[in-house]
This record gives sequence, structure tokens and C-alpha cells, in this order.
Amino acid sequence: MRKRGKILLGAAALGVVICAGGIAGWIRSEIEWSEADGLKKQEQIAVASVHELQDRYDVIVVGTDPEGVAAAVSASRNKARTLLIESRPQRKVLGGLMTVGWLNSIDMNWDKTVKRHGKGEGPYFNKGIFAEWYKQTEGHSFDVVTAANAFYGLVRAERNIDLYMSAAAIEPVKAVDNHTIAVKGIKVTLQGGKTQTILAHSVIDATQDADLAAAAGASFTIGREDLGDPDTRMAVTAVFRLRHIDDHAWKRIARRLDSNGDTAVSGINNWTAWGYDKEMKGYEPVDKKRTRMRGLNIGRQRDGTVLINALQLFGIDGLNEASRQEGLAIARREIPHVIEYLKQYEEFGRIELDGIAPELYVRETRHLVGLYRLSIVDLLENRDQWDRIAFGSYSADIQRTSPDDHGTVAVHPLKYAVPFRSIVPKGIDGLLVVGRSASFDTLAHGSARVIPVGMATGQAAGAAAVLAAEQGVTFTEMAQSKALIGELQSRLNEQGMELAPYRLAPQSYMKHKAYPGLRLAVAMGIASGGYRNEAFAMDKPSNILRMVNAMKTARKLHPIRLPGNPADAMDGLADPDKIPLSLRQAAYTISCAFGWKTDIEKAVSELESRGVLSTATLRLIEDHDRLTDGETYLLLRDALNSFTKGEPS
Repeated sequence: MRKRGKILLGAAALGVVICAGGIAGWIRSEIEWSEADGLKKQEQIAVASVHELQDRYDVIVVGTDPEGVAAAVSASRNKARTLLIESRPQRKVLGGLMTVGWLNSIDMNWDKTVKRHGKGEGPYFNKGIFAEWYKQTEGHSFDVVTAANAFYGLVRAERNIDLYMSAAAIEPVKAVDNHTIAVKGIKVTLQGGKTQTILAHSVIDATQDADLAAAAGASFTIGREDLGDPDTRMAVTAVFRLRHIDDHAWKRIARRLDSNGDTAVSGINNWTAWGYDKEMKGYEPVDKKRTRMRGLNIGRQRDGTVLINALQLFGIDGLNEASRQEGLAIARREIPHVIEYLKQYEEFGRIELDGIAPELYVRETRHLVGLYRLSIVDLLENRDQWDRIAFGSYSADIQRTSPDDHGTVAVHPLKYAVPFRSIVPKGIDGLLVVGRSASFDTLAHGSARVIPVGMATGQAAGAAAVLAAEQGVTFTEMAQSKALIGELQSRLNEQGMELAPYRLAPQSYMKHKAYPGLRLAVAMGIASGGYRNEAFAMDKPSNILRMVNAMKTARKLHPIRLPGNPADAMDGLADPDKIPLSLRQAAYTISCAFGWKTDIEKAVSELESRGVLSTATLRLIEDHDRLTDGETYLLLRDALNSFTKGEPS
């Protein structure tokens, strides 16, 4: 999760460097220094589990992250007898990542399609249960005890929910009917080793990694597998807590952030500060291969401490407990050095480490293969969906994947819809999957993984489970019925959601002649728009190295069809990143990627004769000696369309 600032960032061209600066928001908040504002902390309410579990429920929700809380509350309010159960026994409070992982900031889905009036927060998408919880906290940065109590308050108010926090293990109970897996309930290993089988009409997987769905046999891609890079995924973060940041230190933080003159990457209000990008660039990690600091996200807590979300860890497998523990060990070794580095700044002169979150913030593991995979093109074109259950607008924020990577913002959408089909696993009935591991492509996941979207899909899942039982249909059948989806949307709207259809005007980049090529380049992760999509500069001059890198990416996705080495096209060339790309050089690079031996002077005509380059594309190229990025994307599109079914949908 990135820090959410009050001013939108500008973007650099392709491959935007992600600073830790503020992003979606509206204006910098004014700070009102008031002792009364702060600092009385709530007492942590002890979470009580039921003593005995029933053998049958209407709905079972596995996982107590925010999405699971929303799903269980929704099912209960729709009059379903509901079990909310946690499979991580070390968790003692509700809220998961936000309260146990100490990720105390919400990446909001601000509604940028309407004009904002006055100061303070603007309108946001996905109301409903999310809004009920949100209004009980300090705002989009919050005290984790306040947040945990608010989650528990929602659950405790529901008489139809049985809460069980201490399952030692949970497995799906399933049957196979006509080659379709049907999840019938769960088998729970209780504390002490006793097992119990619990049946239900529907099960909702709200675990961070869709663990239950994976155990049931659902299909997934892992990390960036859909981009041809299965061993790569975004960095994980260890949030740590500091003491001795009082009001005076907070004011000094404000002065420093104000004095840097770059309001695009820093800001502060009563509860949160974001910035220190320049300052943290000077930090040399002790473990240079496994760690990297970005700018600081600083979240105040009501006990006078602050939480720091900034330490990125690499090479951690979020699906492996030993790897996660290794990540925490790396963090414990690195963080003391970070603290010593920060002490050079007056505002941090007295800081001491007060703790490290017991759970890592894991951004990316599994991506479900559902009835519909939300794609980056859906975000690029601000698409509505007929079966909408949530809206997103947060930037497709792709964090670093290695210390040498800079991350990127693939696109900054205005508004897109998340379809019901994206929480329905393909080939499995009786199960819905909500949260970051739902059916989102890895790039779309950079936006759709945020908590407000997850809680909205959780609320939809709870209501859908009840509706499916009432109608005697499977979730797959429901996903094919406009009448049933319409009824689901109506119920959700009655319960506080706002799911009206919409239509937005095409964005300026969609009107460019090279947009069909850009569309493919974005889908492949080659082109990034950055904040405000200013990096979609399709008229920018291209170069030889950029073309080679594009074809290398294409080869990752299609290694059989592109067995050659596009880098062969650079043999003997010095500084290929500074040489303008010509049409013949571009065609020669494509030929090398196909593994075809050809003369550079004949490459264009040979690709034409083989049906790789189209006449329509060649007519759009204005200067054969100096191609633009947009023209390069069009050539890439021709090359891939010559052996695929066409451009991404």
C-alpha cells in the first residue's frame, strides 16, 4: 500500500519511478495542533470466540481481514447464520493486515469524476460496511486499536455471527459433480487437535492468499506469472513502531516536508505524514540484496508512537511460513540501522524502536483464475461492468520487485467496476474469493488490492451467498443471470452501496492513432502512465534499446513463438539507448526475436510478406528513420497479432 497524499503526482515517461510520496487525494490538510485531538487511546477490547461450533451454518467466512469482516456482517444482515473463523491462531484481534500487520493507512478510492467542494475529504467510492467502519476510525490513517475495536464492534453487533479466532487448521470439504468441484463446508482442527466438519451452503474465502480456494483446487497464477515472470512479485514490507515523536517533533516533520518545496511527494496532517524521499535515498542498506528503504509513510498512534511503512524486503515468498519468518528476521537486523540513520535529523533525534509488526505486509501472492479476470485494460479504459459489485480508482501501483527496480504506476484510472464474476472461481461451486487474491491480473491487482475494494467485494459476497441459497442456484449460474445480479445490486444499494451504471468520456490517450498499440504495451507491462497518465507520451522518440526490451518482454510471454534473441539486433552498436529507432531496425529486431535470419535492409519487406507487419500500420508511420514510442507499440502489436488471437480485450 502506498501512502495516500493530498496532491496527485506528476509522472515521468515510461517506467515511472515510484517515490514514497502522496498520491490519490485532494489538498494538503491543515494541521491544528491541539492536545485534545490526540492522544487518548482506546482500550483494546478483548475478542471473544464462541465455545462450541455448530455442525452447519448458512455461510462460512474464512479469514478475519477487513474483507472477511465485511462478508460476515453482510451475510448476517441478510439473515444468514454465519461462522467467521480465523486460521492464524496468533491473531487476537480482527482486521488482519490493518491491525496485526499495523498497516494503518487506507488507499482510498476517491471519486475524481465529480467536482469537489470545500476543504477536507472528497467523495469516495464503496460505501456500505466499509463506510460504517471508516467513520468509527480517525480517517484514512488511523490508530490500530481504534480500527480493531471498530471491526469487532461490527461483528459483535450481529447476533447471527459465531466468531472463532483460534482454528489450528482449516481445510475445504468438497465433492466432485460432473467435473466441477463443489465446496460443501470446512474441516476445522480446533485448539487441542480435535477436528470438526462444518457444512454450509456457501463458503467465502477472505484469507489474504486465498488459501482455502487453493486447497479446494482453484486455479491461480502466482506473482507476475501472467506477464511471463512467475518468480517475481512485489516487495513485502515490515512496518515498525517508534516512540518519542511528540507534538514538537511532529511540527518539525511538518517544517521539513514544507521546506522541501515539492508538495507532489510529501504532505502532513494531524494523523499522517508522507515524504522524506530525498532523505532516504542516502540510506545504505546493510543487506543490499534483500532490503531497500523508500520515503517514509508515518502514521501517528494515540499512545504517542508512530508507525513507519517504508522498509521493503525482497525475495520473500508470502506463501511460505519459513520465508515470512526469514523476512521478519531480516527486518529485525535492518531496522536498528535505519533508526540510527534517521537520528541525524532533529525531529528523529530521540526516537527508539518500540516494536515490529508481528505480520509482514505481503502485497502479492496468488491471483485467482475466476470467471472474469480484471485486466489493466479495464482500468486503462475506465470500464463499467454489467455485474458491478465495487468501484476502484486507486492508481495501479506496482511496487519494487528487486532493489534495482523502481516500481511504476501502470495507469491512474478515474473509475472502473469490479465484476461479480471476478470473485467466482472457475470450475468451483459453493465458494467465493474476496480480497487481493481475487481474479485480478497482476497489473490490475496493483489497484484492486486495496481495502475499500476488498470490503466492497466482501459485502457483495455475503449478500450473494444468501441470494444463491434463496434461489437454489450456484454462483456460476448467478454470474450468468442478469436478473439475479440485478437483484444482488439492488440489495447492496439498499444496504449502503452505490452501484449505478456509468459512462465516462474516452481519455485523451485513447484518441491517439497509436492507442491500439499502447493498449497492448500497457497490458504487457511495457508502457506505464504514471500519476495522471502523463507518461503515455506516444509521440516521444523511441530508440533501439527500447525496441529490444519490448521484444524481450514479448519473448517472456511467448517463448515458443519467439525463440530468437532480439538483442542480436544490437550487435556492434554502441549506446543503443541513444540511437533513434528506424523502421528497418525495428523490423530487424522483430525478425531476430522470431529467430529468422534476414538482412536488415530486407527485414521490412520480409515481415510484410510473412504477414507480420500490416499495411495499415506501416501507413501510420510518419518518419521511417525516427519512430515514436506509439509507432513502436503498433509494430509490437502487429508482431504478436500474427500468432495470437489479437490484442487484449
